[in-house]
Amino acid sequence: MTFILLALAIAPGLAIAIFIYEKDKLDKEPLHLLVKTFILGVVSALAATFIQAFLGQLLGWNIDDIKDIPDTFSKALLVGFTEEWCKYMCLVFFAYRKKEFNEPFDGITYGVMIAMGFATFENIFYVIEGGFEVAILRMFTAVPAHATFAVAMGYFVGAAKFKHNYNIGLYKMIGLASATLLHASYDFFFFVESYPIMAFGGIISLLIGIWLSIRAIRLHNYNSPFNHQRHPVESEKQEVNS
Repeated sequence: MTFILLALAIAPGLAIAIFIYEKDKLDKEPLHLLVKTFILGVVSALAATFIQAFLGQLLGWNIDDIKDIPDTFSKALLVGFTEEWCKYMCLVFFAYRKKEFNEPFDGITYGVMIAMGFATFENIFYVIEGGFEVAILRMFTAVPAHATFAVAMGYFVGAAKFKHNYNIGLYKMIGLASATLLHASYDFFFFVESYPIMAFGGIISLLIGIWLSIRAIRLHNYNSPFNHQRHPVESEKQEVNS
């Protein structure tokens, strides 16, 4: 039974990672870097856990002790920020600096790999403790939600590296902020602990995140320098040089 639960906890993150890998049609990333970023996602989950525990003691609050709506949102925002900041650090200080990070879509690819490492590590503990029902619920909610947060962050971080006429630092901060706000809005509805609100608000925020992610993936694929239909001149130059 434990083996089945473990498989159910790991499967969603791996499935989404493979899905994003397949969406990177124009210039796929090397598998060894994808594995490393996935593992870094696990490390970021550990870091976020320690940071949240430290902040909880420092501020004197418990995530399970919800008092009112402003209190709920402030805690959701803090949780969202700490978790997305840990992922962001892995993306910017590891993947972003690699020579293989050579198109805007790579921000999404590496961002999602980090997020799936994070979500898979987190999911294992929730599923082992909560059982089969929790495994199925999180398969269609929490794990995909982490992916949408990562796409939002990766979209802007990827753009930051290649849109040289923009403020690079600002673009990166927009990526972190957008992921944090999506994360906080999603967590908020679940922290309220009202099943109608959780069902409606949580699902709506997830659907919005998925819709934005699909648009972001399409835009970066279309604007990729490796898209020869979009950049026929570059394609002809590459053929001549070869």
